[in-house]
Amino acid sequence: MIGRLRGILLEKQPPELLIEVNGIGYEVQMPMSCFYELPNVGEEAIIYTHFVVREDAQLLYGFNTVKERALFREVIKANGVGPKLGLGILSGMTATQFVASVEREDISTLVKLPGVGKKTAERLVVEMKDRLKGWSAGDLFTPFTDAAPTDNGSAAPQSNAEEEAISALLSLGYKPTQASKIVAQIVKPGMTSEELIRDALKSMV
Repeated sequence: MIGRLRGILLEKQPPELLIEVNGIGYEVQMPMSCFYELPNVGEEAIIYTHFVVREDAQLLYGFNTVKERALFREVIKANGVGPKLGLGILSGMTATQFVASVEREDISTLVKLPGVGKKTAERLVVEMKDRLKGWSAGDLFTPFTDAAPTDNGSAAPQSNAEEEAISALLSLGYKPTQASKIVAQIVKPGMTSEELIRDALKSMV
């Protein structure tokens, strides 16, 4: 079991990163609400991981804190929710918002997340409400803010930023037409891919 990585960030391609640990590069997928908090490329990062082994792949999911990882593990225990959907859920809203939505039984907010229909949202509320009792929502994730995400050293050309943002949204489970439409609506000159993804996710919830 790989539970923690400490190394140098080599690449950041939302929602995936490449981190080098003792000469080995690990590909890790992260919820966007964690991704925004990563240091710059070339700097050291510590990532808590959840390792998934399938017949056709071995996947690592990463988080900034142990508690963020613990919430992810609770989410994917819900019937019909796998790691990919869990990644989309915790990218579409912060953990604070997710815990609050479950506690309030706010189905209308949960169904706005990629891949979450009414039945899945109802299942999440029923199965997770008791499990999340006692969780301190305030120390789970830093909520989305209007501050720009960390710059990785250079801004990508605008067309590339839009393509990267759309690609990230597709990876998180959004439909192509939906991803393209929302990016086209919010894009402004000079925006990075991370800014586009952040604003797109905020506008969808």
